Amino acid sequence: MTTSKREDLRRFRRRRVTLSQLAAQLEVSTATVSLALRDNPAVSAETRKRVQALALEMGYIYNRQAASLRTARTDIVGVVVHDVLNPYFAEVFRAVESELETYGLTILICNHRDSIERQRNFVQVLQQQNADGLVLCPSVGTTVADIEAIMRTGTPVTLVCRDIDGANAPSVRGDDRHGMYEITRLLIDKGHKDIAFVGGLRSTSSGRDRYAGFLEAMTEAGLKPVLDIPELMNQADGRKAAEIIAAHSPRPSAVVCFNDVLAFGLMSSFARLGIRPGVDVAVTGYDDVDGSETWAPALTTVENGSEEIGREAARAIYALIIGEEPPFEHKLIAPHLVVRESSG
Repeated sequence: MTTSKREDLRRFRRRRVTLSQLAAQLEVSTATVSLALRDNPAVSAETRKRVQALALEMGYIYNRQAASLRTARTDIVGVVVHDVLNPYFAEVFRAVESELETYGLTILICNHRDSIERQRNFVQVLQQQNADGLVLCPSVGTTVADIEAIMRTGTPVTLVCRDIDGANAPSVRGDDRHGMYEITRLLIDKGHKDIAFVGGLRSTSSGRDRYAGFLEAMTEAGLKPVLDIPELMNQADGRKAAEIIAAHSPRPSAVVCFNDVLAFGLMSSFARLGIRPGVDVAVTGYDDVDGSETWAPALTTVENGSEEIGREAARAIYALIIGEEPPFEHKLIAPHLVVRESSG
């Protein structure tokens, strides 16, 4: 790299274009520039176009920290969940982000991997960045005291996908017990009696409720699980569970999985073991994530309202941020059974 190019790069790194510089060059007020950059209709369309064009040309970057000092708002909402690799949560993120964008808010995503210490660290960092609020899928081990500690600092919280009994924060999630009851009844009505259950962290509301829905349907039919393998969540776990199930005697005729990604791992491993999902053994999932319909065989599952859950969580956290009452305290989204080939 030549000396002149290095000097150019150093000059660009040092330069930070300000609102005042834009305003001076355009001979308008800094308030006009600020409104124009936010596309506020209070400024004429022609002026907005001039301001935005010059900002682009000069490389202006919005100074969120400076704006925060003026308004006590950063327009940032932290979204903290346990597994960003699960496509179900990607669908929830997308819905939260889409809804909050209509209010001019941006999300930052954190992945606590079900570690309470990681969750506390992420929450602290988000608070240090003056995030306006948190949408939280609580980690294993989260208590009412943890939620109250966040709220005492003045940071609004909305719980999503998992609940904490007794927490004084709005929560929205799917009706996990009813959804799992319905899909288990489907298998029982097809004549299955030797049914296994795979997965779910039983110390969480979703793990507890889905297993309870499974047991309710089984007990109602006078049946008991032929096999129960708890505390599994991902595809790798599903592949391991397939080997346990294949070796079990009697081998289950149907397997109810806590979520879709477990079912994907289970079915891929079954195929390698010479067991045909949907033919030799029925398999069901939960969440109806992208890919469930195109898997071979297509996965019977429960549509778990990811978009509605995300939208409702965004509405609740925004209400809290602007000082209004949230639209609900605790909201359950109705699930929908989706029957495909994997259940036979």
